[in-house]
Amino acid sequence: MPRPTGRVLTLLELLQSGGTRTVAELAERLGVEGRTVRRYVDQLVELDVPVESVRGRYGGYRLAPGYRLPPLMLSDDEALAVLLGLVAGRRAGLAPAERTAGETASAKIRRVLPKRVARRLDTLLDALAFTDRPGDFDTPDAEVLLTVADAVRHRRPLSVRYTDRDGQRSERTLHAYGVVAHAGGWYVTGHDARIGEDRTFRLDRIADARTLPGSFEAPEGPDPAQRLLSAFAAAEYRHKVTLRIHGTVEQIRARLPESVASVEESEDYVPVAGEGWMRVQLRAERLDWLPPLLASLDRPFVVERPAELRDLVSEFAARLASYARAEPEPDREEAK
Repeated sequence: MPRPTGRVLTLLELLQSGGTRTVAELAERLGVEGRTVRRYVDQLVELDVPVESVRGRYGGYRLAPGYRLPPLMLSDDEALAVLLGLVAGRRAGLAPAERTAGETASAKIRRVLPKRVARRLDTLLDALAFTDRPGDFDTPDAEVLLTVADAVRHRRPLSVRYTDRDGQRSERTLHAYGVVAHAGGWYVTGHDARIGEDRTFRLDRIADARTLPGSFEAPEGPDPAQRLLSAFAAAEYRHKVTLRIHGTVEQIRARLPESVASVEESEDYVPVAGEGWMRVQLRAERLDWLPPLLASLDRPFVVERPAELRDLVSEFAARLASYARAEPEPDREEAK
């Protein structure tokens, strides 16, 4: 059964929704008797909440017009969800104007949040980066996300319990450079002290995170989002693919983003009307998705490796040619 303090706060929330609430309605919502509702109202009045009594057949209680709401009673999870939604909306271009509604709304929310929660969320927003226009992101564990963001902000080492994609569990000490939202997932990039190399970790695979004493210096170089994209492009997969594609970087990136492939000028790069041969390298677990993607580029290309991909491209081209030559089947109704 809820404690009296909880019921008083629930009563305040009901009155904040606007309008006049009858004693019977409030009693039913709170699960108490009418006289208990009146006692709760007296407690709100003692706290300087201007609750007005309305007489008459449809009387009851209401808040005085113009009453300024007290600090929002949001948990860390709730506040995190609201602010991340506003940030994602701004990134997606959902709000026009120089000072968008999303910006002013997030500022107002932070202003009325309890100071402890507001500080933690401001720390997260400072540490957060997006690799692209956000879509639907999985909701991360709030405590893990906020702890990691605090470590990023103050350059403090982290101890994390991590489970990799093979199900292997380990405890690691991480110097976190930044938190990145990418393609519906949340990641932290940083230096793994156990192996002495930079690594990228998925936040949903971190079961626990706690800050450690000490501090570290962040290295010079790419920002966390760029580090994440480079790590994805260089990840170990079954096939190493090297292509030469004639076109511009923008044309190639339209189908092969940074998270998938690296693009650089080929040794025989000779620009003609702004286009030239570019060397494209990527790693893939499977190759069957590449032939239709290369066809959609509509640019001249050469498969340098692997030979298996050349065979798949030839088979795909032959299949398309056979479809183009195929005679349409006669309409059955016309044949009658």
